[in-house]
Amino acid sequence: MPHITAFARNQWYVAAYGREVGRELLGRTILDEPIAFYRTEVHGTVTGGEVVALADRCVHRRFPLSAGRLDGDTVVCGYHGFTYDTSGTCVYVPGQKRVPRTARVSSYPVVEQDSLVWVWIGDPALADTGAIPRAPHLADSENWTTVGGMEPIDCGYGLLVDNLLDLSHETYLHGGYIGTPEVAETPMTTEVDEGAGIVRVSRHMDDAACPPFYSRSTGIEGRITRWQDIEYHAPCLYLLHSRIAPRGVLPRPDGGDPDAFHVEITYAITPSTDRHVYDFWSVSRDFGHGDEEMSAFLHDFNREVVRQDVDALNLLQKALDTEPPGYQELSINIDTGGLAARRILARLAAQGARPAAATAPAGSR
Repeated sequence: MPHITAFARNQWYVAAYGREVGRELLGRTILDEPIAFYRTEVHGTVTGGEVVALADRCVHRRFPLSAGRLDGDTVVCGYHGFTYDTSGTCVYVPGQKRVPRTARVSSYPVVEQDSLVWVWIGDPALADTGAIPRAPHLADSENWTTVGGMEPIDCGYGLLVDNLLDLSHETYLHGGYIGTPEVAETPMTTEVDEGAGIVRVSRHMDDAACPPFYSRSTGIEGRITRWQDIEYHAPCLYLLHSRIAPRGVLPRPDGGDPDAFHVEITYAITPSTDRHVYDFWSVSRDFGHGDEEMSAFLHDFNREVVRQDVDALNLLQKALDTEPPGYQELSINIDTGGLAARRILARLAAQGARPAAATAPAGSR
């Protein structure tokens, strides 16, 4: 993929899971900007515990604030003690009573939604919370059981987008886990909503082998109907609606689907630098609630799948770094979704635009 060096800045990106942000400072670099995250205290009956995001560099000598400590809801620099409130304003400096007027760090708009912490990188005046795409299953513990994690990858952001929008690689890279021959052999359909910044890619396999990921979790023996319906909401959120059922079992005419198993695979693809990306992943299921052994299996098995992607993309980035300028790619039908995503990301970066708020129905999973 052509190397992405310009990012769409007036956008929301996932910086962390909500469970990662607490009363310890968390440092993450998002679009080349180091940011320190923490959660405020809860004071009595007053609503508290909000996530704060401040630039992770003290104004004094640029020491990372994430290496400091919290004092109540203020951040104390671990080098010389400069202290900042939740807005980024410095409220104390050592050795003098007057705090310099310019002693402040940037603060970033933050929204905690669907168990994810979203941060706005760009002009704060343009931060429209209605533009954040939804993944409601992540927070719906009554109907969905979710496991997940995060893996950093030493590759360009675009390589991970390409990887996730072309699942034919499952056959070859993830054999013995989630890949079967039918994934690569089955034609796909692609729909693109340029204005909303959404790419949809679908593969419906009506007679496929059941890979271990699903046979061991669902207990299905024999061949299956396996549907994969992807929604990519540029620039960050990727949803894979997966439907698994014994071969020949289809949804009812009224839309009900009680004889199938449904899995929501969610990725948040967040650029850290031009050679580093955060791969947030989760697996949500509508079956086996309360089965801790199943949860452990799906977590560990899917993490191994993600690690296979990590190794492949790290290797691919090293290979691309040795290519001469102007090398020519070869693209085929399976690349249609990825190519559409590239166009959208290039437009967002060039125009500073953001997709309109839109969430399509999950449809068939």
